[in-house]
Amino acid sequence: MNTDIAIIGAGPYGLSLAAHLRERGVNFRIFGRPMAFWRDHVPAALRLKAEGFALDLFDPARKFTLAHFCRERGYPYAPTGVPIPAEVFREYGETFQKTHVPQLKPFLVTRLSRAGEGFALRLENGESVTARNVVLAVGIEHFAYLPAAVRGLPRERISHTFDETDFTRFAGKRVAVIGAGSSAVDTACFLHDAGAETFICTRRPKIWINNPPQKLSLLKRLVTRIKKPRSGLGTGWRSRMACDLPDVFHMLPARLRLRITRGHLGPAAGWVTGQVVREKVPIWLNVELTSAAMHEDTIHLTFRDKQTGLTRTVDVDHVFLGTGVQVAVDKLPFIDPALVRAVRTEDSMPALSRHFESSVPGLYFIGPMAAGSFGPLLRFAWGARFTARRLTARFRRQRAFQPLAQQQPAFAP
Repeated sequence: MNTDIAIIGAGPYGLSLAAHLRERGVNFRIFGRPMAFWRDHVPAALRLKAEGFALDLFDPARKFTLAHFCRERGYPYAPTGVPIPAEVFREYGETFQKTHVPQLKPFLVTRLSRAGEGFALRLENGESVTARNVVLAVGIEHFAYLPAAVRGLPRERISHTFDETDFTRFAGKRVAVIGAGSSAVDTACFLHDAGAETFICTRRPKIWINNPPQKLSLLKRLVTRIKKPRSGLGTGWRSRMACDLPDVFHMLPARLRLRITRGHLGPAAGWVTGQVVREKVPIWLNVELTSAAMHEDTIHLTFRDKQTGLTRTVDVDHVFLGTGVQVAVDKLPFIDPALVRAVRTEDSMPALSRHFESSVPGLYFIGPMAAGSFGPLLRFAWGARFTARRLTARFRRQRAFQPLAQQQPAFAP
């Protein structure tokens, strides 16, 4: 099988791009399990921190929105103020795929390498594909960060917050959650609800928890919109500029781009799980994990108080790590090492052109892997619209300049 474009990944970015390419008659294939990260790594009952309007996938006509889907299915929805359950968002994405990307091949890519002027892909079902262009839309699944202090522990005794969707097995267990962001707070809430004896440890002086929505007068709403305009990344002028000006961000010096991307929208928990944690889960602030070791059948954790320098120890049965992600091209297990070495990077993230193309001609990265080049917008589903439009225009122009004899017909589902 050969194609002009192979899309690897079937989350919000891959599906939105595929919907645009299909509408424009561009020849492509897309591989992956639809919304797999949201099915396999996010608890179904989790209420998402992003507002409803910011969770849309993007078809060219902008008709199949989350609002439209919820209205059809009878699910509660509002553009803001009504947290969306992860299972509803996942179901929405799966329905979007069936409606707008029916040609998806639900197989993982196990090998990606160069082949002549294009690329060779091997699928988990044994099938081989050649493609002139490849778009990697793989999300964050491969980039969980584990601190050095815990890497010597048995793997079955530690979990990243991506690893678990069902917490019932931790009932009655003593469980430490390390981190201060939304994933740490969400996990601590689910552990508490499951009957675990859990607590949060963080090196930060405070855990930020978003406030529940408040009813404001008309005047206060107008003032708030001026002072803190709404965007798909949240409120505030910095978030609004990140949404509206990704091309300006792309032109900034690399060091500044990377600093802004890391620092913008730091750890902050959603108000639904945050209220439970604030009231019912112990929180250790200003402590840094210095060591973790097995003592018989328990994990012995040692922390250093950052203010006093004193140590604090505790024995637990399990450790959850809400320590975020570190995006790096070489962490993708299916890419040929020679191809990885050919990709120019900035702080381990691919350095991309304004068309999302890497230093390897024909190899593109979208979603969180593109955040170093285009800013915080690409860390969120809201960035899929900008990405789909930009890349679709790119591939249509590419096809227009391709000799007619070399053109392949658009994929017919």
